[in-house]
Amino acid sequence: MTVPHEVVFPRAAMVLAAGRGERMRPLTDTLPKPLVSVAGKPLLDHVLDRLAAAGVERAVVNVHYLADLIENHLAGRKAPRIVISDERAQLLDTGGGVVMALPALGRAPFFHINSDTIWIDSVKPNLERLAEVFDPATMDALLLLAPSTESIGYSGRGDFVMMPDRRLRRRGEREVAPFVYAGAAILRPELFDGAPKGPFSLTRLFDRAAEAGRLHGLRLEGVWMHVGTPEAIAKAEAAIRASAG
Repeated sequence: MTVPHEVVFPRAAMVLAAGRGERMRPLTDTLPKPLVSVAGKPLLDHVLDRLAAAGVERAVVNVHYLADLIENHLAGRKAPRIVISDERAQLLDTGGGVVMALPALGRAPFFHINSDTIWIDSVKPNLERLAEVFDPATMDALLLLAPSTESIGYSGRGDFVMMPDRRLRRRGEREVAPFVYAGAAILRPELFDGAPKGPFSLTRLFDRAAEAGRLHGLRLEGVWMHVGTPEAIAKAEAAIRASAG
């Protein structure tokens, strides 16, 4: 029997927007991937609009590649309030970037979201569902997971196996896993206690949390789209048009 817990909706978010977007070339030769347009709107705005709708008040956005373009694009945004985490001097990867931004994120659990992740919600928004399920007493991280065989534009072997109690196990080297990380999560700041200095991948901390039984997942309701290449944009736009029809 699941013990009820108090639902606390995160008011802060970390948005990863510093990467180079190599697989999206040639579009990213002159434009950072977060500003690539899908269905008439930059990927970054899809994410920030979703966060604003979820009640997020402050979004910390890290920048590195073509950082000026992202800063200029965000200058007029009112909701959520934007805080820039400047990685121009050194790209810190998915883990180190959050460590640098922790002072601006605060000590409460926060949304963590890739600037290039995009999905179509079902009846209830998936960020709202994450907040309702997240229990800081038992979880250091709750990841939004998409079915690896049903997602648009994804052809990999998956990332995680999910247990009946939502705990996660990473896919073995020769294994095919049913779920892929959809690029959105709720994280406790304590996940980063003892984290290494400088650049490192967040997967190191996910693995540590999994070993402690504190890495959990939630299946995305709706359709997740992996927009990793220029060719994938058309597939994502077709799915968005179909959902609006």
